[in-house]
Amino acid sequence: MAVVERGTVQVSVGASESFDTVEAAAEAADRARAGLDGRCDLAFVFASGQHLGMAKWLLSEVHERLEPRNLLGCGAGGTVAGGRELEDTPGLVVWGASLPGAELETMHLTAEREAEGFRLLGLPPSLADSPEGQVAHDESVIALCDPFSFPPEELLAALERSRPQVPVLGGLASASFAGGAMLLQDGEVCTDGAVAVRLSGVELLPCVSQGAGPVGPEMTITSGEANMIGELAGKPALQRISEVIDSLSEPERQLAASGVLIGLVIDENRPEYDRGDFLVRPIIGVNRDSGAIGIGEDVRVGQTVRLQVRDAASADEDLRAALRAQAQAVGSEGAAGALLFTCNGRGSHMFEVPDHDAAAIEDALGAPTAGFFCAGEIGPVGGRNFLHGFTATMAVFPA
Repeated sequence: MAVVERGTVQVSVGASESFDTVEAAAEAADRARAGLDGRCDLAFVFASGQHLGMAKWLLSEVHERLEPRNLLGCGAGGTVAGGRELEDTPGLVVWGASLPGAELETMHLTAEREAEGFRLLGLPPSLADSPEGQVAHDESVIALCDPFSFPPEELLAALERSRPQVPVLGGLASASFAGGAMLLQDGEVCTDGAVAVRLSGVELLPCVSQGAGPVGPEMTITSGEANMIGELAGKPALQRISEVIDSLSEPERQLAASGVLIGLVIDENRPEYDRGDFLVRPIIGVNRDSGAIGIGEDVRVGQTVRLQVRDAASADEDLRAALRAQAQAVGSEGAAGALLFTCNGRGSHMFEVPDHDAAAIEDALGAPTAGFFCAGEIGPVGGRNFLHGFTATMAVFPA
């Protein structure tokens, strides 16, 4: 665990498109180093699949040139840096930060299957044993997970029990080598599990854009169990959804024809709900006899829901709304930098314009930003942390 002296938060980003791994690591690390006045306290490295076969050499080069005190990284199906998104070409990104006054602790986590689920291994006492209410000031966690060997929901559930107010952000690695994961933690290359860093004493603002827009009225679940919604506002869920769709405007009905999602309010203690208050989940099954629907999340009777639609226009609107709120949150001093975890279903798969998410963040925050296209994104909604899809989640560091 390292404690950093006080001063000003700085973030710098370096990127390279070189096919040569050592050259790419050197270029990216040198560019990140050039933007920092002081030492690098925390670094993230995101590397496309072409570079993963030489992960040890990559890691050595970054350490030699940047000398980070703490480092995390993973294989990426696409990288993001400097307002650009590289999806189908080699990319290596180094994000470096000087975080004065911060306490940083990296870890490698694994999961062992048991009869009733999984047991997490490697979770340090600083995260596992703190009683509720004993959370350090400005504490947060950033995690990078292997989607094949590690269940991120187990980590989120464990942290919900021990540290319910701590935001967790990150993503699932989206590129592998020789059939396995490639995760980086400090000076080690890990081939399974997850790597994470606990931060305290430094402000981190979470930002989550789920890429969907609400349509129709809010409704209450009047019958439901587990992940099945039996009734909405006193009628079978399927019937109520059909009535809502019939009442939509023609443009909204056209969007709904491509599929609707369900938005669940997580924090009910609000006088009214904005789009960011809904956890968006797909409808994964229908019982036509009873009219019940199944969704990708457990529900409870009395919970408020609203239908959601997703397309490029709604995703763009949702991201820009989230970024406007974030720009207001950082205030006149602005952001020192940000980390972006965006779904590999976004980018050119969703938007007609190139570099959509990266450019939107550049426009809104104007701060050094890096990240990668994920196989799943982690971020909080309504004060709780979730694993998402088709989402852009961001960790923003105020200046």
